[in-house]
Amino acid sequence: MQPIQILEKYWGYESFRPMQYEIIHSAMNGDDTLALLPTGGGKSICYQIPALALPGVCIVISPLIALMKDQVFQLQKRGIPAVAIYSGMHYTEIDGALDNCIYGKTKLLYLSPERLTSDLVKERIKKMKVNLLAVDEAHCISQWGYDFRPPYLRIAEIRELLPNVPILAVTATATKEVAVDIQEKLEFKKSKAFFQQSFERKNLAYVVLNEDGKVNKMVDILQKVKGSAIVYARNRRKTKELADHLKRNKISADYYHAGLTHQERSAKQDAWISNQTSVMVATNAFGMGIDKADVRSVVHMDLPDSLEAYFQEAGRAGRDGKKSYAVLLYSAADKERLTKYYEESYPEVKQIRQVYRALGSYFQLAVGGGIGDAYDFNLGEFAQRFDFKAITAFNSLKILKDAGWIDLTESVYIPAKLQVKVSKEELYNFEITNHGFEKLIKTILRTYQGAFSQYVKINEGKLSKFLGINLGTLHKMLLHLDQEDIIDFIPPKDKPQLLFLKERVAAENMTIDMDLYNFLKNRHWERLKQVFKYATEEQCRSKMLLEYFDEKNEEPCGICDHCLGRHNAELTEDDYYHYKNKIRELIIQKPVTLEELIDKFSSIHQSKILKVVDYLLDNQYLRQTNDQRIAWNGKPGDNAFQTEDKSK
Repeated sequence: MQPIQILEKYWGYESFRPMQYEIIHSAMNGDDTLALLPTGGGKSICYQIPALALPGVCIVISPLIALMKDQVFQLQKRGIPAVAIYSGMHYTEIDGALDNCIYGKTKLLYLSPERLTSDLVKERIKKMKVNLLAVDEAHCISQWGYDFRPPYLRIAEIRELLPNVPILAVTATATKEVAVDIQEKLEFKKSKAFFQQSFERKNLAYVVLNEDGKVNKMVDILQKVKGSAIVYARNRRKTKELADHLKRNKISADYYHAGLTHQERSAKQDAWISNQTSVMVATNAFGMGIDKADVRSVVHMDLPDSLEAYFQEAGRAGRDGKKSYAVLLYSAADKERLTKYYEESYPEVKQIRQVYRALGSYFQLAVGGGIGDAYDFNLGEFAQRFDFKAITAFNSLKILKDAGWIDLTESVYIPAKLQVKVSKEELYNFEITNHGFEKLIKTILRTYQGAFSQYVKINEGKLSKFLGINLGTLHKMLLHLDQEDIIDFIPPKDKPQLLFLKERVAAENMTIDMDLYNFLKNRHWERLKQVFKYATEEQCRSKMLLEYFDEKNEEPCGICDHCLGRHNAELTEDDYYHYKNKIRELIIQKPVTLEELIDKFSSIHQSKILKVVDYLLDNQYLRQTNDQRIAWNGKPGDNAFQTEDKSK
């Protein structure tokens, strides 16, 4: 089928979003391609459609397990065979998934960069008919970027195994220097293409408010801007506190962070997507991969670590093209807090070695072992056992990750799975001699098709309910069947995974590239300076963000807090009442757009008019209609047909 036919059959769309077709055509034409599409621009379709249009399998490299799992789930729902391989999976599961890519019908294979370069995977890739190598979140390959991940640097090694396979790299956030770096590190060939959509979001009003009372301001914003919203907070404890505060103010809210169980996260996320919950208060663990177009506001309660991260998170508002708000609440203490956090992010090498040594003891791992091994990891328990401050342990692990010694994934739910290892006849004989297992075995075979030939996911909660036994008893029975070699049972997981990328060495022999360490430290500080500048300087917010991403736009956006005049000189009292009465006369009979209203005044008065409109909206003299026009609202005791006397 042609790309447009695939789009309509599997996604139900009759046309592509801007640039999607050109990117797809470039990849299918065999050109190495880099695509910069902003958040919500439909990056994944750009490699998923070539995967289906061309014979063979597409390999997708992604750094986020949750995102990989979500994409595979969505593809499978559409009837597209896709699999993901990541830390925490059982060896036999990985083996079966790779076999299906060689001999089966799998069309998309999702891999973390660490798994991509393992010997097992590389040997199997040699046998696959690969049609495309897709690199998601491609900015992770650049040391100039905000989320550098050293394992990405090894992706180019796979090109040697696939010399004629084109590469498609996609990202939502990359400066000019990062875009150049991506192409160099992925060894783009002469036949290459670069596509970039504008970073400008004309429907998104960027607002920075210097507020001491942030919590009250948050409530005020969410009461005025109706509809779905996200509030980002820096830590887990704060998400619950803020959600509870919103509920006390009669705003439908919930909280989300990576420390919740899979079931809790799924339930909260589903309620928010279906608009049963209006506001989700979350850490930055929330939002990636969620396709919700009608988010009206995104509020940040703290300064972000980088403008790249802020742009991506703020960009989750207004994907449907309607007027939306990205609000950053800032106070003087924030800069001090973020500076301290930066200083703590780079512990001394002596401290990093102590943490590395403790990892060996924690997992009882001998020197020379461990390479490729993944373990459940609880940071709090680890820090407590070895008497580390949690922040020191976390940042030491992050440096070890940047140096390529380990990988530490986010918390991710891996459901229980099983495969029957014996023949039907042997299974029947086991049932006869073990009557207590008869109902369990029959239920599994009836409910989960294909258990003789492959691993099947099982829902332990539903299964235990159906059988009328508690979850602990079911778990023991499944483990017993595993011990008897009747099934291969893989229990569920819902914890972060720590993966050793190199064999363990003695702590004194563990080396850190200090040039790279200092380079990353300096780059981090440069990004923080840009965040401070964005929060404090009096310029059009949209222009500042565009300039950061090397996009020039001489025209101010007209809708950010700066353009609307919050920071202009104060109006005189006479000015305020004069303009207020004039605005009322102009719109009392018929609502108008903001542009139409502004055009009624000469250019020298427009900045003052914007300030008055902003004040009148804040104080509910004006309201916005559903079609984004401005109407006179009036207030109790305010005679809209009578000129206002300022003495009142």
